[in-house]
Amino acid sequence: MGWLSKIFKGSVNRVSRGHYNGNSHEGYSTQHTKSYGTHDNEDEDMDHAIALSLSEEDQRKGKAIDTEHHLDEDEQLARALQENAGHTLDEDEQLARALQESMNDGPPPRRHIPIEDAHSESAPASNLPPNVPPTSGLRVCAGCKTPIGHGRFLSCMDSVWHPQCFRCHACDRPISEYEFAVHEDHAYHRSCYKERFHPKCDVCNSFIPTNKNGLIEYRAHPFWMQKYCPSHENDGTPRCCSCERMEPKHSQYITLDDGRRLCLECLHTAIMDTNECQPLYIDIQEFYEGMNMKVEQQVPLLLVERQALNEAMEAEKMGHHLPETRGLCLSEEQIVRTILKRPIIGPDNKIIDMITGPYKLIRRCEVTAILILYGLPRLLTGSILAHEMMHAYLRLKGYRTLSPEVEEGICQVLAHLWLESEITSGSASMATTSAGSSSSSTSSSSKKGAKTEFEKRLGEFFKHQIETDSSAAYGDGFRAGMRAVERYGLRSTLDHIKLTGSFPY
Repeated sequence: MGWLSKIFKGSVNRVSRGHYNGNSHEGYSTQHTKSYGTHDNEDEDMDHAIALSLSEEDQRKGKAIDTEHHLDEDEQLARALQENAGHTLDEDEQLARALQESMNDGPPPRRHIPIEDAHSESAPASNLPPNVPPTSGLRVCAGCKTPIGHGRFLSCMDSVWHPQCFRCHACDRPISEYEFAVHEDHAYHRSCYKERFHPKCDVCNSFIPTNKNGLIEYRAHPFWMQKYCPSHENDGTPRCCSCERMEPKHSQYITLDDGRRLCLECLHTAIMDTNECQPLYIDIQEFYEGMNMKVEQQVPLLLVERQALNEAMEAEKMGHHLPETRGLCLSEEQIVRTILKRPIIGPDNKIIDMITGPYKLIRRCEVTAILILYGLPRLLTGSILAHEMMHAYLRLKGYRTLSPEVEEGICQVLAHLWLESEITSGSASMATTSAGSSSSSTSSSSKKGAKTEFEKRLGEFFKHQIETDSSAAYGDGFRAGMRAVERYGLRSTLDHIKLTGSFPY
């Protein structure tokens, strides 16, 4: 079964800080250094002009009569007054032009600088760095929706804020750090963001570390989606032998006598001895009978330890077995040690007081016994038993020797059908897949009490295992067999297998 690997990365935002003193040009030091000429008293200008005029006249004409002198003085005075008026008008035009140019001058462009270069709160507004945005009108805080007024403010997330109004969406405390995280337009402290969104390992309950590239990488079970650090795959962390989930740090799995680990949820419905398994065996027989596949012979069913199962498998000449076998359909006479009494859980959650006894198999027909590994939950035990019952049915009904793909494939089909009937607690799905059967089945699951949500989920997992098996015999064989059953019905498929040794296509 494949395992999933996930990698993702996040982003960090930064905050710009400023200081507002109510001036429309705060944060800037703008000086206009244009200079303008000074004005003397008009009377002094006129006297100076008259004096110059008299001096020049004396040099050019010498002495003049009094009447002419007075006339010349009047003309020179009028001329000087006219020149002085024109000079004053030019200076007024220059002054107006300079004032207009000063009003058109604007502040220098803004730029963003790191917060480390910003001045402290006590720094005057004129000394602030040029990343403080200029104010044109009234600033409104994005948090409290009131004017910023005088003092410090924050500029981030395309808005301005009072420092006390820019708060973490998780803890509702002000964000004073230079860096913060954003998720769905909400700001977070980096620590709060990590606590809320950074994935934690479901095994050690720690934050999943980043890899050498700075990315968060973790493994996930393809069905349960249990997330865990990649290191747990090689550090000896145990898995449940039933559901395959890793053992979390805060709980302790049960240790069976053969070293297998069983989670507490699977332990809740685990079948531990042969007598406890007999009601389930009857349910499976009724399931077969409901599909017109009754097994007439009484085949012994025994729950055994792993060692006994391996020994029986070595003595068995028939069948197609996996390295990790959990069930066997025997055809040879031999002595098998079976579990006689349910063991108890001792110190450190270990199974103790396992009582076993010998059971001699006598060949009265083609099948001498069905062996099932103990300590598995009811639904898994039942699916294994339904699989092995199909092996028994094929041998007892005289089917020829089949290829592994056909025999194991059709046995997996029966296991899958039984699981489906148990999960749905009815026979609707089974009636659909067994359209070739002349009578409907009364599912044994309908006689059972309601299952827990975990047990239903566990049944779906066992179905998922059958459906996604990658082996040629169990995986490809199941999928070919299921297609044939869905198309032709179970009875027609079995008839075709008995006649040709292959699935109908």
